[in-house]
This record gives sequence, structure tokens and C-alpha cells, in this order.
Amino acid sequence: MYSSEHKLPEKVAEGVMLNTGLSTDVVDHKNGAYAQIKDVESPELGIFDKPLPCFGCGIGWFSLLLGLACPLLWYYATFLYFRKYYQRDPRERDGLAANAVAALICTIAVIIAGVVILIINLATNPH
Repeated sequence: MYSSEHKLPEKVAEGVMLNTGLSTDVVDHKNGAYAQIKDVESPELGIFDKPLPCFGCGIGWFSLLLGLACPLLWYYATFLYFRKYYQRDPRERDGLAANAVAALICTIAVIIAGVVILIINLATNPH
């Protein structure tokens, strides 16, 4: 099929890909290390082969959904956002930023509700 001049290098024939940026090493996956696939335009924001934690949706989006039941998770994820947790995995940035927005909206809503309750209590019970 191939002539002698079109012979593949030995490393490629053995299953190791050369200079492609792809990890074919199963040991990397078992150790929990990221296997980065290099992006030509932006190598620092490469695609990661390892799935995100929390059922694959990431800590940020998972905290956003669970925050509907317990809003303290929004503040925890906001803390992670401000501590730049997303530098470990850039895919986490959007979810953590969404939690920061949700925490801000929740804080404003609690302050407004507290002011309204205070005004109602002062109007109904004058001293």
C-alpha cells in the first residue's frame, strides 16, 4: 500500500502522536492530570480533555443551580471567582461569574426586603 518513501515514523506507527499536542498517554488520565490539546491561536486557553467536576458541569454552574435551594453557595462560588479559581481551568470562569451576579442580586434583594420590612414595622408601631 505504501511505498518505502512514504513510510510512517516508528513512533506514529506505535500509537504515539508527534507534535500534535494530543495526549495519548493513559497514565495521564489515571493520575488525574490534564491532557491539554494545544490551540494554535491561543495556546494558554487550550481545550482540556479532563471532564469538569460536579457531574461535568463545573463547580460554578453546579453552585448556581444548588444556590436556588441554598443561596450561601452563590457566595462561596463568588469567593472562588475573586480568588481566581478559574485559572486552574478556564472553563469554570463563566459559571463562577454567574454566581457572582446571582450573589449580588440576592444581596440587593435582601437589603430591599429588609428596608421594606423595617419601614412597615415603623409605620404600624410608632413609638
